Amino acid sequence: MTSLPLAPAPRTRPRPLTAERVFVRRSLLHSLRDGESLLMAVLLPVLLMLMFTWVFGGAIDPSGGYVDYVVPGIILICAGFGASSTGVYVAGDMRAGIIDRFRTMPLRASAVLTGHVVASLLRNLVATGIVIGVGLLVGFRPTADLWGWLGAIGIIALWILAITYLFAAIGLAAGSPEGASGYGFILLFVPYLSSAFAPIETMPSWLQPIAQHQPVTPIIETIRGLLMGAPLGTQPLWALGWCLLILAVAYGWGAWLFRRRAGRR
Repeated sequence: MTSLPLAPAPRTRPRPLTAERVFVRRSLLHSLRDGESLLMAVLLPVLLMLMFTWVFGGAIDPSGGYVDYVVPGIILICAGFGASSTGVYVAGDMRAGIIDRFRTMPLRASAVLTGHVVASLLRNLVATGIVIGVGLLVGFRPTADLWGWLGAIGIIALWILAITYLFAAIGLAAGSPEGASGYGFILLFVPYLSSAFAPIETMPSWLQPIAQHQPVTPIIETIRGLLMGAPLGTQPLWALGWCLLILAVAYGWGAWLFRRRAGRR
C-alpha cells in the first residue's frame, strides 16, 4: 500500500501589525547602534541655527528677533537630515540581500518600509524637540498656546512622515547606499529655496515664484504662524495638501519598488 504525499502546510500570515512592530523595533535598534548618524541629524541643524542666529542674525535683523524667524525653517531642515538616513538604511538592506529573505515570508510588502519610516518618525521627533530646546536657550520665544503647539507638532510630524517615505522610496530606487545618500543630499537643498531663512519678497524676482510655490514654504509659514501667532491665511491648507500628496506618491512608489525589487509581481 503506497502512501500519498503529504500536502505542504499552508503558510499563515501573522496577526495584523505584528510584522510592522517587529520591523519598527529592528530599525530602532539599528538607529541606536548607528550613533554617528543620529548625532549628525541633531548636531548639523543645531550648528546651522547657531550660525544663522549669532553670525548672520545681527546683520539680517539688528533687533535680535531673527531667531524667532529662523527656527521653523531649521526644524524642517532637521527633519530632512534625519529622514535622509532612512534612504541609506533601506538601500543597505537591499544590497545585503536581507530583502530576499523577507520576501519568502508571508509579509505585506509595506511592512519593511513601515518599520523604517516609523522608527525615523520617532527619531526625528526627538531630534526636533532637541532643536527647539536649543532654540529656546538662544532666544527663541514662541507665543503659541496649547492648540498652536499641537497644530505645529502635527504639521511637523506629517511632514516627517511624508519626507521619510520619500527617502525610503529613494533608497529602494538607488543602486547603493552611496547613491541613496547622494540623491537625498540634493533634496536637502529644497528648504534653502524657501522662506526658511529670508522673506520671499527679498529674493530676486526670478526666484520668488520658485520659492513661493514649492512645498516647503507653506509648511514653514504654517509652523511659523502657529508658533509665533502670525496670520495663517490659506497656508495650512497648502501645507496639508503638499504633505498628503508627497506621502501618497512616496508610499505608492515605495510599495511598487519593493514588490519589483524583491521579485514580487
